[in-house]
Amino acid sequence: MRWTPQRRSVVAALSGASGHVTAAELVERCRDQDPTTTPSTVYRTLDVLEELGLVRHGHGADGREEFHVQPAVEHGHLYCSACGGRWEIAEGQAQAVVAAFASVDGFEVDLSHMTVVGVCGACARAGGR
Repeated sequence: MRWTPQRRSVVAALSGASGHVTAAELVERCRDQDPTTTPSTVYRTLDVLEELGLVRHGHGADGREEFHVQPAVEHGHLYCSACGGRWEIAEGQAQAVVAAFASVDGFEVDLSHMTVVGVCGACARAGGR
């Protein structure tokens, strides 16, 4: 793999991101550093980085791919359709979800692709259903 200035730009933009970032956001961050950055370069670099295990992608409630730099543990996400809030599924909750599916038919859940859409407790209490 060649270590091009464009790939360096993608890695630098990722390293500066906290939490999750979309490819479109990365393109803009890279263009701030190098205006000649093309979306295809960003997407190809993300594919390579994911193959190397340096980033993981998941899908938000709207279906967009989101990238996360070296997550400590595989995790899914919760999305509140009332307020737009987003949270990572707590490790204990995630283990319960994985165990529930496995106990029924042996299905192995890929948490990185799981987004549960619903209404958060605060919105539910406020009647935001």
